[in-house]
Amino acid sequence: MSADGRHIRLFIGLGIAVLLLLGKIFSIQILQDRYKEDADRNSTIYETIYPTRGVIYDRNGQILVGNKVAYDILVSPREVQAFDTLALATVLDVDPSFIRARLQEYERRSASIGFQSVTMLRTVPAETYMRFDEVKYRFPGFKGQVRGIRDYPVNAGGNLLGYVSEVNQDYIDRHPGEYRSGDYAGMTGIEAAREEDLRGEKGYHIYLRNSRNQIEQPYKDGAEDKEAVPGHDIVTTIDAQLQQYGQELMQNKVGSIVAIEPSTGEILALVSSPGIDVEQLADIGKHYNEIVSNPYKPMYNRAVQASYPPGSVFKLVNGLIGLQEGTLKPSYTYPCSQGYHFGAGHKLGCHSHKSPINMEESIMMSCNAYYCYVLKNILDNKKYPNVAEALDSWHEYVESFGFGRKLGSDFPAELAGSIPTSRTYNRAYGRGRWNSTTVISLSIGQGEILATPMHLANLCATIANRGHYYIPHIVKASEGVEIDPRFTQKQYTKVDTVHFTKLIRGMWRAVNSGAGMGGTAWVAHIDSLDVCGKTGTAQNPRGADNSVFICFAPMDNPKIAIAAYVENGGFGATYAAPIASLMVEKYLKGQVKRTALEEQMKSRDLMSRVKTD
Repeated sequence: MSADGRHIRLFIGLGIAVLLLLGKIFSIQILQDRYKEDADRNSTIYETIYPTRGVIYDRNGQILVGNKVAYDILVSPREVQAFDTLALATVLDVDPSFIRARLQEYERRSASIGFQSVTMLRTVPAETYMRFDEVKYRFPGFKGQVRGIRDYPVNAGGNLLGYVSEVNQDYIDRHPGEYRSGDYAGMTGIEAAREEDLRGEKGYHIYLRNSRNQIEQPYKDGAEDKEAVPGHDIVTTIDAQLQQYGQELMQNKVGSIVAIEPSTGEILALVSSPGIDVEQLADIGKHYNEIVSNPYKPMYNRAVQASYPPGSVFKLVNGLIGLQEGTLKPSYTYPCSQGYHFGAGHKLGCHSHKSPINMEESIMMSCNAYYCYVLKNILDNKKYPNVAEALDSWHEYVESFGFGRKLGSDFPAELAGSIPTSRTYNRAYGRGRWNSTTVISLSIGQGEILATPMHLANLCATIANRGHYYIPHIVKASEGVEIDPRFTQKQYTKVDTVHFTKLIRGMWRAVNSGAGMGGTAWVAHIDSLDVCGKTGTAQNPRGADNSVFICFAPMDNPKIAIAAYVENGGFGATYAAPIASLMVEKYLKGQVKRTALEEQMKSRDLMSRVKTD
């Protein structure tokens, strides 16, 4: 081939290559948006839209936790230009040194902040926000943000509701991809337990930035913006008025009240005292140090986190076990001579009352000696080869009532309490070196038995239901919110249902027999309500005895079961019984007629009795 032919073919080849290249460039730049979009995204900025947090209601539709508007001042450090610091400080009503210090801090953190906006001032007054909004054009890089914060229309249940706070780095690390700096989340109580339902889903606006990082316009006219999805509302089982009333009765006292609807396991009231006032929850950051430094620990929810000896209310459990095991019959009578005498001069004391007495009378009078005989017969039962195996069988019975383990409530931070086994005493005394009288204090709910007030309220609900309970819970199923099916399933004890009515008559007599007839809970009597109850006086190594009471009403088809526990309150009838019965009266009758008793309970101050070290 001649030289001219080769040159022509070379030029043709180069021409084809150039045409292909130009075609590809035309396709990329004109026909395809993908690369243009990638370039655009390098110059875009995302502005988060925070969703409205779900509202929390009580069982009757009253708002317990709502939302209100808060105003923040944000700054994007890399967008800040020269500005009049004094003028901005005057607008925001802060000292100029505050602004300078914040900007210096952001400069040190510039690598981690990048082009993000950070909050410089939180919850500024509306007047301040509007004043800033009028002149913000003079301060490039600064902007306002409107967000929702929690509002509390009713002062009911600060501890059970919990609080919302800004997440820290540890929280972000424990929830990868879900939160970023500046986000808020529920930290305690219902706010934490139902965080996924309440928080909603964040949205965003996308804006284009110019070469000087200034926002110019919405990206694609907002076509790719994402709207925030509001959180689901939560309907609780709480009765707001009953909850508030319980807090009033427990004012200036340490302890708790737990009220349950026996037929559902729904928690009607959960009072921990002293508790957190909802006004403190609304601005937890401002009050946090004050709350945590309080020696009475108001953040400590005693209803589910405090383990106490249950005292004499536990006699009901031992009585039921004895009936089931056949070692006790309602007609059995036992003597009481100021207590139960055993061993070489040992005695478990009791108050003065008639003797001997049968089972009904033992509940009515709360006789200690009677239940020493009951427990001794359970543990010395010949069907078991030794006392250790009998105790372990007793443990299984007790555990079936929910004691010694977490009940499985939907309320966070629930404790299990403690019920001893043979291993407990083998470690303490040695295998085969202890017997039924060694552990006789278990007969009256002392010794190594520990339970939360929630456990005691659940015991009361179990007896009210004649042998079964529903796991206590605090959230009702509602639109968009499901509850675990386990909360609707009956939990049966190992005691046959036929035995429960035999004890209930004794509980009725304890409340309705009158002081002259020996009823220890006569103060809890309410006309026409047939209250059934049991007092308890739990020994306390840190001062005066604890006052304990459980009751349910009415006797047939009960609507409420309740446990009251008052630290250093003395006899069960002194504080716990009147408080619990006033709660019952308030719930079932709508108003309290025993106003003198009500005023007495509200006015009594026991805080000085409680040791806080």
